[in-house]
Amino acid sequence: MFKKPLLSRLLALLCVAVIGLVGCSSTTTSGLTGNYAQDTITVVEHLDRLIDLPNDDPNLPTEQALARQEMNDYAALYRRNSKVSGLRSFTTMQTALNSLAGYYSSYGSRPLTDKLRTRLHKEFKDVQFSLKRGF
Repeated sequence: MFKKPLLSRLLALLCVAVIGLVGCSSTTTSGLTGNYAQDTITVVEHLDRLIDLPNDDPNLPTEQALARQEMNDYAALYRRNSKVSGLRSFTTMQTALNSLAGYYSSYGSRPLTDKLRTRLHKEFKDVQFSLKRGF
């Protein structure tokens, strides 16, 4: 008589515990760790490699999809972090991510323009420089 309510309560408690623990994991699907400087360098390196891939590379669509996911994860992780969001490196990085994401949203798989590619390289270089100086 009391077994069924007790069993359903235990199952509900177990589900809440599992969902809570999974939701509190420290890494994202793209491998970001929560260390701002290291994550920023990792994202810059990945995106730098992506924009230098030749247009006829067979892995380009896959790499673009991974880059979109990484950009989304990065922005979601650090955008609301007040310790990071005011840094020069973050605002420059956000500008570069918005430019690249906007291009992919508008033009899909078209090759990047030389002007955008040059601008992204400059912004990534500025981000790395700012990180080294602690900004």
